[in-house]
Amino acid sequence: MASAEDIKVGEINSYSGLPAFTEPYRKGWQLAVEEINAAGGINGKKLVVVSKDDSGKPADALTAANELVSNENVAMLTGTFLSNIGLAVSDFAKQKKVFFLAAEPLSDAVTWSKGNRYTFRLRPSNYMQAAMLVEAAAKLPAKRWATIAPNYEYGQSAVSVFKKLMSEKRPDIQWVEEQWPPQGKIDAGPVVQAVAAANPEAILNVEFGADLVKLVREGNTRGLFKDRTVVSFLTGEPEYLDPLKDETPEGWIVTGYPWYAIKTPEHDTFLKAYQTKYNDYPRLGSIVGYETVKAAAAILGKANSTDPEKMIAAAEGLSLPSPFGEITFRKIDHQSTLGAFVGKTALKDGKGVMVDSVYRKGSDYLPDNAEIEKMRPKE
Repeated sequence: MASAEDIKVGEINSYSGLPAFTEPYRKGWQLAVEEINAAGGINGKKLVVVSKDDSGKPADALTAANELVSNENVAMLTGTFLSNIGLAVSDFAKQKKVFFLAAEPLSDAVTWSKGNRYTFRLRPSNYMQAAMLVEAAAKLPAKRWATIAPNYEYGQSAVSVFKKLMSEKRPDIQWVEEQWPPQGKIDAGPVVQAVAAANPEAILNVEFGADLVKLVREGNTRGLFKDRTVVSFLTGEPEYLDPLKDETPEGWIVTGYPWYAIKTPEHDTFLKAYQTKYNDYPRLGSIVGYETVKAAAAILGKANSTDPEKMIAAAEGLSLPSPFGEITFRKIDHQSTLGAFVGKTALKDGKGVMVDSVYRKGSDYLPDNAEIEKMRPKE
């Protein structure tokens, strides 16, 4: 039972909708809660996380947010996965003046065009990941490009920013085909056929989860990826790479999490603690869940208050450790500088792995402040 002295944090995610990511995510934040409380809690008070499932639906997420704020009296809201849900909860936070730490939604709108003073984000945004991928993709000889992405906020935002950054670096390229299958419901045959018919030299892929497995299977069967470079958001994350098993396409340029290849003291400490507790290896979701709750505790600890205005003041410019090294929540747009690993897919012992991976710091892949001020609404 939570006592009146405890500090409660509300957490919302698509547990039943996207278990491949959210199960490891839950394990990550549970490990963080355990570590925080073992070390004395937040200024001596115990941290309690009250978690709700949004079933992958914005309306359910808003119901959960309302219950957490009204009935549970949580100090802040955290979590969400899908970008449309993250934006819905961010808007709720703005209306109700509640602090919201978005964990996973990647749409640039979360911190820019629809950013607000109550919303902060942990993960590197679409812009940041696109900028990291474009750095590698712009060196490719390919001039004819096709795109495949889920038709909702995240996919649309990812394609739009990748095309923009890529065309700036390579004005000579042509975008010859776009495929927009519905999220979670890809009919991979016609998608692969349409892309193949456009005869691109390279493909940008934004599909993930079960849709990615179907796309890869169909693409392999029809030879879509043969002699073509594929650049792919998220595919190097174990939760999406592992299900591909021996069907993993080789040589895709991806962002992801090669947990087996990271040799830093911060990551070693996290890896050991996670493997000891769960007897399993971490996914990227594990890192996101862990660091979200660590960040929530650091913000509450520095504010020494559950007053939203004091928490905003504490969070702006706050630096804290993470398994990937130090990160900072920027004052200008409330985006954290957590980075991502960029590398290539390969097949090893019948399993997909990430090779040649390099960690890219988030702070190196953001537009300048003048650009951000143009995009972010004045409050």
